[in-house]
Amino acid sequence: MYKVPVSVGKRFCKDFLQVIGVPQPILKEEDAMIALLVTLLIVWYTLVLGVSLWIVIQHWLIIDVPPAIGHPVNFRIVHCLSHLTFRWGYILEKLKICSMARFCQLLQNLLAIGKDSDVVVTNLRFGTIPVRLFQPKAMSPGPRRGIVYYHGGGTVVGSLDIYHNVCSFLVKKTDSVLLAVGYRKLPDCHYPTCVQDCLNATIHFLKTLKIYGVDPSRVVVSGDSSGGYIVALVTQALVGRTDLPKLRAQILIYPVVQFINLQLPSFQQNKNVQHFLTRAISWYFQYFRIDPCWEDALLTGASIPANIWEKYKKWLSSDNLPERFRHKDYKPEFLAPFNEAAYLETRHLFEADYVPLLADDQVIAQVPEAFLVTSEWDIFRDDGLLYKKRLEDQGVPVSWYHAEDSFHGCIILFDSKLFSFPCSEKVMTAIAKYLTDI
Repeated sequence: MYKVPVSVGKRFCKDFLQVIGVPQPILKEEDAMIALLVTLLIVWYTLVLGVSLWIVIQHWLIIDVPPAIGHPVNFRIVHCLSHLTFRWGYILEKLKICSMARFCQLLQNLLAIGKDSDVVVTNLRFGTIPVRLFQPKAMSPGPRRGIVYYHGGGTVVGSLDIYHNVCSFLVKKTDSVLLAVGYRKLPDCHYPTCVQDCLNATIHFLKTLKIYGVDPSRVVVSGDSSGGYIVALVTQALVGRTDLPKLRAQILIYPVVQFINLQLPSFQQNKNVQHFLTRAISWYFQYFRIDPCWEDALLTGASIPANIWEKYKKWLSSDNLPERFRHKDYKPEFLAPFNEAAYLETRHLFEADYVPLLADDQVIAQVPEAFLVTSEWDIFRDDGLLYKKRLEDQGVPVSWYHAEDSFHGCIILFDSKLFSFPCSEKVMTAIAKYLTDI
């Protein structure tokens, strides 16, 4: 192991002490090395503090806080903490110390989970897939409604622990049995791992409903953000399966359902509301094994051939959105000059296996009825609106809840003592009401 020469340590410490105006002590060799270590720690913490302060100032200059969002100070704090986490993850990744995904997952694992005495929680494994079963403690005279939940987090963050309180609330309020799926994520796994994990866990659950006291005619699949993306793909994959109970409904909470048109009004309107979400788009690209160098081409539409845009704009264009969701400063989609190399590297994103919005009409027409939640101040708001129209056009019943004072990821903060938001409780209450009514 390489050792720092004592003379170097002494000189470093003496110079540092001179700079800060401390009288020079007579240093022994051991004292010099200890002083060197302390000095390095001071320099490190100063660097971390300086970088963090720069990140906070940058956040303060960029972020927009919509007046409709309750508790604007809490919103700034939450956004700032998220921004700090992702920025430091990005820095550590660039320094090849730790991947961003690992850093974010490490921090989220430090958070404690709450416990509810009225809910029985059991950790299980369906093969290699970790799942968590939530059941009401009270006895039931008959089988209960079943809920399968796929958490959000952009295939990077989010976990069974992070969504523990959300799942407990739904179980208590709706007297249901809930299965939360802990699918595998980045950086270890890429597409289609998380979708396949959720599909396999759901199939196993549907085949064993009797064990868990679940009514086969009342099983609902649900998820938020990337979990909503999984909901759409799972419900489409189960179309035509006669060996399984038919799903009663699907719940999609501010879902992400396409990665082609990234110039929709909500992207333009809300890009500075939750600035860190632009990094989430990069995560999705990594999940689909797309090199980051093609990100600009994807964001500007340069990877979309004119013939493909003509084919799919009936589903992807902002023309499909209600007029009220076109921001006053919205500029209609304008595709950048076509980049063939970018298209060849990203063309798998134009397949229905990757983009649920592009599924065939006959598949869409057979998925279960839906409850769809959109948030006004969400860059992915229009994804939900496009999928809503897609379902309705094929005769699928859709119940829609639009939260005017809400933002992407708000339900994670549900039941948070320090950073609660009115919209979080409203969205969760709306979901619970829909479940109890079916």
